[in-house]
Amino acid sequence: MSRRFVTIWFRHLLTDWFTRRQPHLRNTPFVLAAADHGRMKVTAANAAAQMHGINADMSVADARALFTSLQVFDEVPELPARLLTSLGHWCIRYTPVTAIDPPDGLILDISGCAHLWGGEAPYLQDILSRLKNFGYDVRAGMADTIGAAWAIARYGQGAAMIPQGEQTAYLLPLPPAALRLDPAVVERLHKLGLYQVANFIGMPRSALRRRFGQDMLHRLDHALGQEEEAIEPLQPPEPYQERLPSMEPIMTATGIEIALNRLLETLCERLTREGKGLRTCVFKCYRVDGNIQQIDIGTNRASHNPIHLFKLFDGKIQMIEPALGIELFVLEAPKVEDALPSQEVLWVTPGSLEDVIIAELLDRLTGKMGTHTIQRYLPDQHHWPERSIKTASSLQEKPTIDWRADRPRPIRLLKKPEAVQVSAPIPDYPPMLFHYKGQLHRIKKADGPERIEREWWLEAGEHRDYYSVEDEEGRRYWLFRLGHYDADKPQHWFIHGFFA
Repeated sequence: MSRRFVTIWFRHLLTDWFTRRQPHLRNTPFVLAAADHGRMKVTAANAAAQMHGINADMSVADARALFTSLQVFDEVPELPARLLTSLGHWCIRYTPVTAIDPPDGLILDISGCAHLWGGEAPYLQDILSRLKNFGYDVRAGMADTIGAAWAIARYGQGAAMIPQGEQTAYLLPLPPAALRLDPAVVERLHKLGLYQVANFIGMPRSALRRRFGQDMLHRLDHALGQEEEAIEPLQPPEPYQERLPSMEPIMTATGIEIALNRLLETLCERLTREGKGLRTCVFKCYRVDGNIQQIDIGTNRASHNPIHLFKLFDGKIQMIEPALGIELFVLEAPKVEDALPSQEVLWVTPGSLEDVIIAELLDRLTGKMGTHTIQRYLPDQHHWPERSIKTASSLQEKPTIDWRADRPRPIRLLKKPEAVQVSAPIPDYPPMLFHYKGQLHRIKKADGPERIEREWWLEAGEHRDYYSVEDEEGRRYWLFRLGHYDADKPQHWFIHGFFA
């Protein structure tokens, strides 16, 4: 697939922004100004002021001499970067690769995107018309290279699109400044009578390098496509992403479901071909008013089953508010893993974690009850009880050690031990009874103690003496006394788990 780029030039970026917020300034000459070495200097002038010969870098005093009723506003620091960043994020609805081009431009890598709008011409027209409706005076260029697109947007006459492979012919009649050369280089070229790219493009490269520097050759190669030019996207695109624009804004749940189904089918088809499956998925809806609605899901094992994934989204679609309509749908899979094919065997243990049906059931339960409702745990290499287990990242994660089976461990372990009141003989006898949450438990059977030392390399503190106890009703608990027995000090007892 050949590369195609669009550059957008905001001819009056700052003053258009002011006019959007103060519409009465639309036909009024005004400038933005900032202090510069003790005088006020024009940093931006709107179109009405430029008609009176007022431009940037002019002193405010000289500007008022040309137009006495000129309005002057203070420049807002760092406003251009903030505006371009905001506009760049808005343009992500047209392509996932959008970068800012300070001080007044954007760069869009539109490779493989234009066909979604019916071709390059309607694609570019839609971008320009939308930005103009926002109140911005814009020009744009489309070409195989960023340099050629930039040149045609700012210096081209007539057509804004350069056909594939024809950038050289379109660059020849343009001035040297169209190559984004340093002003000093442009001035030297003019002094030599070189007013068009055609005047020097055929000169020996060694002569150009000697007279104008290596940067000039880089710029020329960028524009002609002989050297690739890198850009830094505002938002790095997800490698697994599908986009679906709509010709008319979608405002119904049925329309949203149809779009989601199409995107899931396309994405899952690609994942299946590559032997992959998604673990997390985000569905984004770009509304006409600029708002972005999104919902997301997660799976316990890598999946490329569109029917199952749609069921996970189904309960969340009602959370999407279409308002005036959705014009673009985007489906992203931020986390993707290898999806191992299920091996057919003669004998299978029912209910195995490898069972796809079990995994999909867990996904649906998680989607309805919450992300952290269902967890799978594995043994961890710690003997301190709270640290002896860890949460598994997936159903496929294998334990690095075996579960400890030489000592009794409760089925349910409290995240944090809770204090209890205990009556116990001395010094190391098991407790006879304990009070927990207002209820008295008389102990019928007990086993212990099992001493567990604190992991001194992680924290300081006393050891624990654990007892497995059973009350008169047959319920079993895991209790411990903190530290050594001391007749002169109160003993601290805790409950840490339940065996049944």
